[in-house]
Amino acid sequence: MSHYHAVVWLDHAEARLFAFSPGDVDATRIHAHPAHRQVHHKAGTIGAGKSDDDLVFFQDIARALDQAGEVLIVGPGAAKLALIRYLHRHDPALEAKIVGIETVDHPTDHQIVAYARRYFRAADRMRPQHT
Repeated sequence: MSHYHAVVWLDHAEARLFAFSPGDVDATRIHAHPAHRQVHHKAGTIGAGKSDDDLVFFQDIARALDQAGEVLIVGPGAAKLALIRYLHRHDPALEAKIVGIETVDHPTDHQIVAYARRYFRAADRMRPQHT
């Protein structure tokens, strides 16, 4: 991804990544490995009903974001926090580029990019201006 700003929407099944500038968007989609997708159990059964984090999935996301200058992470559930934990342990340089983590349900690709553009516009206004 060759743009400075990037947003990644993810859940346990897939990640949708968008690197963008005011007039351009590069999109990438990464799918989790089936053995690591979220598992649900009925009440009263043995086990936590949770699969281990898909480290290869997170590594693929990190690789796709390595050229970004600032990254916004969004998604509906705990996968975004699992990605942050992965980056903390395995890619602290990319973790330092994370500027926000937001809960966002299941938007369209266009809605994700629009949300990220608004987020970065507001964040840029909050930063000190150097003269």
